[in-house]
This record gives sequence, C-alpha cells and structure tokens, in this order.
Amino acid sequence: MAGTMGSWIVIATVLSGVNVLLLGVLTVVWGRNFRTFGSEMTAGLAAFGLAMLVENAVAIYFFFSTGMLYAGTPGVQQAVAVLRALQTLALVFLTYVTVK
Repeated sequence: MAGTMGSWIVIATVLSGVNVLLLGVLTVVWGRNFRTFGSEMTAGLAAFGLAMLVENAVAIYFFFSTGMLYAGTPGVQQAVAVLRALQTLALVFLTYVTVK
C-alpha cells in the first residue's frame, strides 16, 4: 500500500478506518436510544452518525480506487491526514461521553 500511496494518504486511510469503527459504535448506541426513547434528537444523532460513517467509507474507497485523489500534492495529502486526525480526535471524545 505504501508503495502506491503517499505516507500521508496511508495515515488518512487508517484514520478513516478508525472513524468508521467509532461511528459504527456511535450509530448503534444512538439507534438503540432512538428505539428506546423515540426522540427527534436521538434520530438526528443516528442519522448524523450514519452519514459520517458513509462519508468515511467512501473516502477509504476513493483513497484506494482512484489512483489517489491527492496524488501529486504532498501538502494536500498532509492537510487531508490532519483533518482526518482532527475528526478522529472529535469522535474519540464523542464516543467516550456517549458510551459512558
């Protein structure tokens, strides 16, 4: 993988994978809460989690399938990795407080 992909894109891909796992946990919890409480807030959270999960899964697909969206620009690759890292950090906090 590292031979065909820049190291920053490899990092972004791994972070997207972590995000998919965290969003899977969050979406299941929020979905269960919606079934239990039936509130619009929990439905909105579940929809948000599902949308973000799909976005991260599609990002992984594009990182592997399109010959890299960000192939020629190391600065953009680094920015994508940093944005994925920030998203992962936010999801770690959100998962922690949600599961707790």
